[in-house]
This record gives sequence, structure tokens and C-alpha cells, in this order.
Amino acid sequence: MKCLSCEQLSFQIICKECQNTLLIPSFHKRELEHDFFNYSFYSFSEIEEFITSKYYFHGDRVFNILASLSFKKFAQGFEFDELVYSIGIDEHTRHEFSQTAILSRYLKSKNIKPLFNQLKATNIIKYAGHDLEFRKKNRRKFKTNLTNKKIILVDDLVTTGATILEAKKILESKNNEVLFSLTLADAKI
Repeated sequence: MKCLSCEQLSFQIICKECQNTLLIPSFHKRELEHDFFNYSFYSFSEIEEFITSKYYFHGDRVFNILASLSFKKFAQGFEFDELVYSIGIDEHTRHEFSQTAILSRYLKSKNIKPLFNQLKATNIIKYAGHDLEFRKKNRRKFKTNLTNKKIILVDDLVTTGATILEAKKILESKNNEVLFSLTLADAKI
């Protein structure tokens, strides 16, 4: 097969050369609300072609590579006094896989335990290409039964932060503590 990026022959969908040169993560921090931060590994413009692979049949292979290069390394260095749970934001499978479930799975470590299908949106309208006003009018309307946990929220992309903050609010209403959110990319950097 050919590498998605350089189009050279490769055994992986993104060749090792491109992984080692183009996909070196850098850590970005953005405050979404007072004292609540989102951390991401790339700017959206750096990995747009890879993030949008979620709309295609090969996207799961791309997300596994991206998660291994970023989320897995983050988890290996993450220290906390007690067990923390990673929760993917709306793990609904629209394209044969859930990109947030893949990302969350790579956080598994001695300090982080992924939990799956714990935060579901009852409104699955697509936000891609829409502004903050549209997002506010069409909330995800999350539901969860999860209680009394320390949580890292996981998503593939943060744009306005509205979805992450909505998820945080519903989790906190059930006596959970959301420590921060973690995304592959940030659209504002």
C-alpha cells in the first residue's frame, strides 16, 4: 500500500518516515473555562488530512497510529495519586469505528483506566463546518450513569470547546470530577 502522506510504498498506512518527521507531537494547552484546560498534541492544520480520515474506511488505522504516537506516550508519563478514568466523548460509531474509543484505549496505563460507552449523545447532529452559534442551538444532550470518578475527557478535535464543556457539565452533575480534556488536535492553534 501507499503512505497517505508521501505516497511511497509502505507496510503501514502512514510510513515510519512520515511518522518520525511529520507526526512528532508537541503539547498545547488551552483554557476552555476558568481553570479547566484542554491539552492537545497537534494543531489541526498539521494533521487535517489524518483527522478527516475518520470519514473513510481506513480511518481506524490512521487513528491507531496517531494515538500510539501521542496518547500512549502521554499515558506512560502521567502520574496521579489515584486511578483516573478516560472517557471518550460520544463513542458513537458513525463510520465503522469510534475515533474517541481508539484514542481512549491508548491511555490505558497504571494510572489511567479507559471506560467505554459511558457518555452518549442523544443528538448526533454533525458539527463539522458549523460555527459556535449552531453548536449552541444543537447541543449534544449527553447522558451518563457514571458517578464519583476522576475523569479525563477524550476527543479527537477541539474547536470552540462547547462539546467538551457540555460533556464536563453532565459528568459533574453526577458527582464526577473532570480533571481536564485531551484531544489529538486543536483547531485554534
